[in-house]
Amino acid sequence: MTEPPGRRERKKAATRQKIADTALRLFLERGYDAVGIRDVAAEADVAVTTLFSHFASKEALVFEQDQDFEQRLTQAVTGRAPHEPLIPALRREIHALVRHCTADSAAPIWRMIDASPALRQYEESMRLRHAESLATAIAADPDPSRTPTACRAIARFVIDAYSLAREAPDPDAAMDEIFPMIEAAWEVTCPSGNSNGTAGP
Repeated sequence: MTEPPGRRERKKAATRQKIADTALRLFLERGYDAVGIRDVAAEADVAVTTLFSHFASKEALVFEQDQDFEQRLTQAVTGRAPHEPLIPALRREIHALVRHCTADSAAPIWRMIDASPALRQYEESMRLRHAESLATAIAADPDPSRTPTACRAIARFVIDAYSLAREAPDPDAAMDEIFPMIEAAWEVTCPSGNSNGTAGP
């Protein structure tokens, strides 16, 4: 009998999470370079083809929340309340993400990433992709209109704000310092004198 879609999706999500959790445990126990894809698949009790159906590369196993991160950023733009200013909405989401990624439990993961050129390169490409998705969401915001270049610049500033705050000794202080600069840059791009990213009177 065919499984209902809801159950299939839950099983798929559970398998994906099991693979990611297994990979991270092995990477932290043995070292990222010492663990291969076949090791992860065997430990998670899945076929290598199943692993690759969920994760496109070994690096992606470390950044298993990549898609969720990207969706949260774009939804901060598209899902905010009517007339809510854009930059404060993005600041609120970035602050939540920074707090999540600076928890004590995340420290060993970031040390592993910082020690691996392959993971650092993957993170950089991931950040650029997130910035492009965020820029697209900002550009689609109808009120007020900005140029594509302005939208991409602001999106990159926001993504860089996340990275800088995450790496700072005092993430909250870093956010307080960075986001007024982003707000000022956003105001400069305003084509109609409306400085808060909401509809004018």
